Amino acid sequence: MAQGFEPAYLALHRSGELRQRVAEAYERLRECDLCARQCRVDRRRGEVGGCNTGERAVVCSYHAHFGEEGPLVGTHGSGTIFFSWCNLRCQYCQNYDISQMGTGREVEPETLAAMMLRLQAEGCHNINFVSPSHVVAQILAGLLIAAEAGLRLPLVYNTGGYDSMAALRLLDGVFDIYMPDMKYADEATARKYSKVKDYPAVNQAAVKEMHRQVGDLALDERGVARRGLLVRHLVLPNGLAGTAEIARFLAQEVSRDTYINVMDQYRPCYRAAEYPELNRRLTPAEYEEAVRAVQSAGLWRLDERRPRLFWLVR
Repeated sequence: MAQGFEPAYLALHRSGELRQRVAEAYERLRECDLCARQCRVDRRRGEVGGCNTGERAVVCSYHAHFGEEGPLVGTHGSGTIFFSWCNLRCQYCQNYDISQMGTGREVEPETLAAMMLRLQAEGCHNINFVSPSHVVAQILAGLLIAAEAGLRLPLVYNTGGYDSMAALRLLDGVFDIYMPDMKYADEATARKYSKVKDYPAVNQAAVKEMHRQVGDLALDERGVARRGLLVRHLVLPNGLAGTAEIARFLAQEVSRDTYINVMDQYRPCYRAAEYPELNRRLTPAEYEEAVRAVQSAGLWRLDERRPRLFWLVR
């Protein structure tokens, strides 16, 4: 952690506000609206909605990760905690065993806190919660315990981008770094390939709120992320992701200084074979066209280290 830098959640912890956020989040689980699906099930009683997760979070794995974006990885890696299940149903998911089949184990907040502290002890630059949208309450509960035990790393909210405003309000002042996907510019496309409604509207509102909370991505003297917004955009075959529209939105309604990773590692997985238009790799020409569209929109902070080997597509 950079000299003199303090992660945002410590102030909330000292004031007692973090404990209040935990209580509010768990209360919201009784009629859950903590992701944009708004299932309204009582997860405190073990009911599950679209995320297939009840009161306890399910974790697949946690470790120092060196395949993320350069500003997160630094020299000692990003401390990733991979949550199982997902609030999206992406038909081409490369990690469908985790996101769609729920490979992993249920954990209590104390165990989640221990994972955070272990990653800090290993020297990771941050704690990176992968697919966190459906486990906001559980993350806050674990964070409270970890902060009391000495956690001092910035937090990364690494999300598929289908996040509710209720959850983001609870997270205001908690997360230093937001890393949302922007998957689609078209509602019908999102409904077809990720089985959710209103994805572009929900996603764009969430990204604007994230930027309001943390601003543009700021790096320390080592080039490691301290605070801010980092957007991921996976380019799909046949222009299905709507790259040009997403880039225009970011440049015109968020910031021309938005840090964006235009990702080229799409490959057909899971049920992609059922969709002929998705059942092939991206061509170099398609990727280069996407990069030109992003640059033409006025965005200039493009990630130069595309993580081909370890990318988790939700």
